[in-house]
Amino acid sequence: MSLKTGSPCEKGVFMARKVLVVDDEKLIVKGLKFSLEQDGMEVDCAYDGLEAMEKIRNGNFDIILLDVMLPEKDGFEICQEVREFSDVPIIMLTAKGEDINKILGLEYGADDYITKPFNILEVKARIKTILKRAERKAGTGDSADKSKKTVYNGDGFFLDGDARRVVIDGVEMNLTSKEFDLLDFLVTNKGKVYSRDDLMNMIWGYGYPGDARTVDVHIRRLREKIEKNPSEPKYVHTKWGVGYYFND
Repeated sequence: MSLKTGSPCEKGVFMARKVLVVDDEKLIVKGLKFSLEQDGMEVDCAYDGLEAMEKIRNGNFDIILLDVMLPEKDGFEICQEVREFSDVPIIMLTAKGEDINKILGLEYGADDYITKPFNILEVKARIKTILKRAERKAGTGDSADKSKKTVYNGDGFFLDGDARRVVIDGVEMNLTSKEFDLLDFLVTNKGKVYSRDDLMNMIWGYGYPGDARTVDVHIRRLREKIEKNPSEPKYVHTKWGVGYYFND
């Protein structure tokens, strides 16, 4: 598998972030490691699924570049396991261009996907976008975000935006970072209908390179977690032909 390259980005743009690159193709890993280190990132590597999980559990990474096709344990399995204990951003790397594989990666909790062969500048741009989003969620980015902490207590539904907790009928829900952001936004704007494009721009950002189907995938996963009957939702509703809204 070839790795396309382009002119280097400005050094220091990533501010010494720690990234894990997981791929069994050593030339891909070598190319990514070299290019990201040129931008001041600290890069660790893993070449199979078991090694990747060991490093993820024992390390403290800011972002993970994760290949789908791996020995021992594939990228989808890894992504699913990681989401049980961490919200670390994950970008899936796949040689398969079929939409089903892209959607599957997002359903398991990936934040983004890139199809091989890729341009290293595209990889850096995706990393930069996701890290900026993570900074804002951590309260180190846009100061306007800090004042938008929601506390909502409805009929069996409790959401604390500051603690990033959702409790339904006394049971705390285990949501991924993006699922929480999506629900928090809808709760904050209770009753207001947002199109998929609106939600994509508000939650993923205007520069996000994905498409609106990403929203559908996350809504479905969210309903599977918080709704007793996802096909007849109590909280996250669909306004057919328009978009989604929250109402309890």
